[in-house]
Amino acid sequence: MANEDMSQQPVTVHAANVGGIDETSVDFTPGVTILTGRNATNRTSLLQAIMAALGSDDVSLKADAEEGHVELSLGDETYTRTLQRRDHSVSFDGEPYLEETDLADLFAFLLEANETRRAVSREEDLRELIMRPVDTDAIEAEIEERQAEKRAIADELEEIESLKENLPPLEQQKRNLENQIEEKRSELEEKEAELEAADANVEERRQEKDALEEKLDELRDTRSDLESVRRDIDMERKSIESLQNEQTDLEKTLEELPKTPAGQKDELDAKVETLRSRKQELEAEVSDLQSTIQFNEEMVSGSDQIAFAERHDDNASSYSITDQIVEDTETVVCWTCGTEVGKHQIETTLDELRELRKEKLAESNDIDRDLDELTSERRELEDQQQERDRVERKLDQVEAELDDRKERRRNLKDRRDSLTDEVETLETEVEALQEEDFDEILDLHREANQLEFEIGRLESDLDDAESEIETIESRLSEQEQIEERRAEVQTELEEYRTRIDRLEQEVIEQFNDHMDTVLEILDYANLERIWIERVERTAREGRRKVTKSAFELHIVRRTDAGVTYEDTIDHLSESEREVMGLIFALAGYLVHNVHETVPFMLLDSLEAIDAQRISLLMEYLEGYTDYLVVALLPEDANALNERYQRVTEI
Repeated sequence: MANEDMSQQPVTVHAANVGGIDETSVDFTPGVTILTGRNATNRTSLLQAIMAALGSDDVSLKADAEEGHVELSLGDETYTRTLQRRDHSVSFDGEPYLEETDLADLFAFLLEANETRRAVSREEDLRELIMRPVDTDAIEAEIEERQAEKRAIADELEEIESLKENLPPLEQQKRNLENQIEEKRSELEEKEAELEAADANVEERRQEKDALEEKLDELRDTRSDLESVRRDIDMERKSIESLQNEQTDLEKTLEELPKTPAGQKDELDAKVETLRSRKQELEAEVSDLQSTIQFNEEMVSGSDQIAFAERHDDNASSYSITDQIVEDTETVVCWTCGTEVGKHQIETTLDELRELRKEKLAESNDIDRDLDELTSERRELEDQQQERDRVERKLDQVEAELDDRKERRRNLKDRRDSLTDEVETLETEVEALQEEDFDEILDLHREANQLEFEIGRLESDLDDAESEIETIESRLSEQEQIEERRAEVQTELEEYRTRIDRLEQEVIEQFNDHMDTVLEILDYANLERIWIERVERTAREGRRKVTKSAFELHIVRRTDAGVTYEDTIDHLSESEREVMGLIFALAGYLVHNVHETVPFMLLDSLEAIDAQRISLLMEYLEGYTDYLVVALLPEDANALNERYQRVTEI
């Protein structure tokens, strides 16, 4: 039904120079308004004026006017439109009711030439027409976007599943490390207890013990430094291997690049410069030749006139016209040396000059082609050289970094050797501090030192494992949210994929339902049913075949004997065709919710339908729009309900 929220206000239309209207003002109220009158009484022109105020451009300007104007007042709001003739066309301006009128032009402004109204009887593509307002490209773009997001989500979930597989080994590693640390700490506690007991027995030798502990601390720190250096050496080894692989790839690339022969570019530059110089010379020569040819042509064409004028003034009676022509065509006075020469000699010279100019131009064109080839060849050489320079620079960088890495590794190895020697020296010094009765405590300190070192290394490994577990658990915590988004994307994807299908199905249902109802109301003899079926057809797009939906119209008739059969549009009466076109437009009007944006439905040219059926049809359409304005002949208007407003003067 019509939008109940739409303002139910009286309407005033003022129009000047629209269609056949000079100037008029018309008032009407919500409901059905009948514009009644004979042909050529500006009923359709008033409908066009309403269309113009609503925003349509399918409006004509009065033939003898340069400018037209329309105002439509709806309640407290006024909408304006001006029409101006410019360069054999009409331009529009103003503030109309609608910004876009594509839907209204198709499904609300149902004048005689309305495309939707005529599509059925002309057997046009009904599906294309009804789907035209739908931005199918935008829907396809949304589908592609959702598919891309769906693939990305699938990749994320696959990554999370992979991380799940890594989690149990990491947790087991963490437990193992915790157990090892606990065991080492227990061992350390035992060693410290033994050391404490041993310290009670050797209090008097505290000084020696302090010196020993200092050496043991130094030995532990040195061993830690040695372990760190070894790790750095391993890291440098891996970096060097990576750089060496990159160096090999770059050397291979450089070897594959073509080499520019020495001096080739200079040779090309010289050739280009030579050709350009020659081209400039040719252009100068051609310009000089052109000037010479033009001058001589002008002199040859003007010499006869000059000679004739002089003879006419001196002794006009002594020369006949024939004599003058004969004499002028045989010789002329050369304007360079003053002697008489035959005209044909000058013309022969001019032909030779023209031929020479033509040769010069041909040579100039050849030079242009050679210049293009040389320039292209030089550009290719420059591109090759630039690529070679880039690869060489990158190779230099890699080689420099490789040298730096190797130097750093050598320094680290030297540092490792130095630390190894230092460890050996410290061990020797520790052993020198040992005495036969102090061996046990020294061993305990050494073992305690070693346990502390191992605990530190295990704790570092535990930190790494816990950090990785934390990262995985963080990603796993996102799984539920990601899966929810995947479900949303799938829902949105299905929504977009089925939107067009649902819209097509809704159009068919609307048409079929309204067509059944209207046919029953209008009671056409032997016309059993008119309905649309949605079918799939194969069409070719380029080299591939695609399946597309189409609307197939069916017309079913019943014989006097009660037998039904399928008929064709060709056998429909004009009245039946008109009704069918109007109902198809109504289906589009409802499916695309046109009634929510424009409260008007405009009709004219219903003469093919009898008056009684027009009356029934208006009663049916009245319920779907706030303002139904229809142009009718007086005899048709008389059959309509008396409560309908009538406009007889326009």
